[in-house]
Amino acid sequence: MSVLRVRQHVNPLSHKYQAPIAVPDWTSIYKDCDRPLHLDIGCARGLFLLEMAQAKPEWNFLGVEIREPLVARANEDRDTLGLDNLHYLFCNINVSLGQLLGPETLQGVTIQFPDPWFKKRHQKRRVVEPQLVDVLARQLVPNGFLFIQSDVLEVAQQMRSVISAHPAFQLSDDSTPWLPHNPLPVSTERERFTLAQDKPVYRCWFARRAT
Repeated sequence: MSVLRVRQHVNPLSHKYQAPIAVPDWTSIYKDCDRPLHLDIGCARGLFLLEMAQAKPEWNFLGVEIREPLVARANEDRDTLGLDNLHYLFCNINVSLGQLLGPETLQGVTIQFPDPWFKKRHQKRRVVEPQLVDVLARQLVPNGFLFIQSDVLEVAQQMRSVISAHPAFQLSDDSTPWLPHNPLPVSTERERFTLAQDKPVYRCWFARRAT
């Protein structure tokens, strides 16, 4: 497989990423649109979802990523395996999510190791912000999940704070700030790399309140 070289950082606030994408015909993408849907925001090369789609064929999976070449390669990998429950989209999720999916269409959402944007003047570029969380609250089914993780404590704290501030979300365990283990059956490349270096990963699991 050829090496795909892609810029590591893309400014989501630049003009070229402000137009929402057209809503796909989901019936032409998924074999069965009645399966529960899992959205992975910032899926990068899509390897996490590639494994998830094979591990859980009774679910549909959607990965979104702002770096277009990664999306093209991810869909090629999906086609090579012939998976009919997986799709990747190129978009700025903060711009497109509101019209991309309808109310209560998501069973689960993951946001894993997002770009930390360390510099203070760049932190407005971070993906988890109140408007995104509000849209996710509408699109998740009652008792659906939102799972976040990062190897940067400041980023994990910021995500947890923004999500906890929304009345629709409840931490699965508020007795401890971070989950000791990943409850999902598949780990991301970044998670495996971080743990192999004996460094911490900061995780939270939120449930969409039923009322």
